[in-house]
Amino acid sequence: MKEPEDILKKYWGYDAFRPLQKDIIDAVLKGDDALALMPTGGGKSICFQVPSLAQEGICLVISPLIALMKDQVLNLKKKGIPALCIYSGMNFIEVKKTLQNAAYGTFKFLYVSPERLETDLFLEFLPRMKINLIAVDEAHCISQWGYDFRPPYLRIASIREHFRNVPVLALTASATLEVQKDICEKLNFGKSHHVFQQSFERANLSYSAFELSSKQNKLITILKKIPGSGIVYCKSRKRTKDISDLLKLNGISSDFYHAGLNNDERNSRQEAWIANK
Repeated sequence: MKEPEDILKKYWGYDAFRPLQKDIIDAVLKGDDALALMPTGGGKSICFQVPSLAQEGICLVISPLIALMKDQVLNLKKKGIPALCIYSGMNFIEVKKTLQNAAYGTFKFLYVSPERLETDLFLEFLPRMKINLIAVDEAHCISQWGYDFRPPYLRIASIREHFRNVPVLALTASATLEVQKDICEKLNFGKSHHVFQQSFERANLSYSAFELSSKQNKLITILKKIPGSGIVYCKSRKRTKDISDLLKLNGISSDFYHAGLNNDERNSRQEAWIANK
C-alpha cells in the first residue's frame, strides 16, 4: 500500500492534508465505514481519491450531479489518473465499453449516478470490478429527511452484498443529526463506523441579504459592480432563460443551464463555463 502523503504530494502538490482529511483517509484505509460532513470546497474529493489511489482496485463514486462528475473526471485525467464516468446521454455501446474498462482495465475511478446502479447492464459488470472503496457524494439525498430526496439512493446498500469487506465513505456538506443517523442506517454502516464533521465557517466568504422591490435591478447592479463570474439560482427552468436573456440585454455575458437541455447543449455550456467563457 502506498503512503497517503506521498500520493497527495505527487498528484496535488501539497505537503500536508487539511484538518480531518487524514483522519477520514486513515479510517477508510482501515476498512471502516465513515460519514464526512465538510463544507463545499473543503476538500471532500481528496478523502476518497487518495485512499483509492493508495490501494489496488477501483473506487466506485456515486454522485447525482452530472456536471460535478464530469468536472472531477476531467481534473483526475489532467493529473494523469485514469478515471471513467457514465452519465445520461451516452448510448448503449459507450456505456458497455466504459463498464468493460472499469471491470478489466487499469482505471482507478468510476463515477455513476444512483439511478445507474439499478440497470441490468451495470449489475452484470459489477461483480467483475475490483472495488476498493464506495464513495457516496451528496449523501444527504439518501435520507427522506434530506432536502433533495432521491429514492435510488436507498438501493445503494444492496451493492454491499457484492463487496462485504469494502468500506463506504458518505460525503455531504449539509446534514442535521437526524439526517446523519438516517444516512448511516440506510447505508448499513458497521458498528465501528465514524462520523467526521468539519467547521462550516468559511472565512473567505461573505453573505448579504436584501429585501427589495426589484430583484432584477439589484442583480444587474451587483453583477456590473463586482468583477469575475457568478451563478444565479432560479426556481424554474423557464426562469433561468428569462434571467439570462435579461442579463444579455444589459450587456452582461450570460447563458442558462438546467436538466431540460439536451446532452450537447449541457456539454457545450458546461465546457464554456469551465473555460471561463
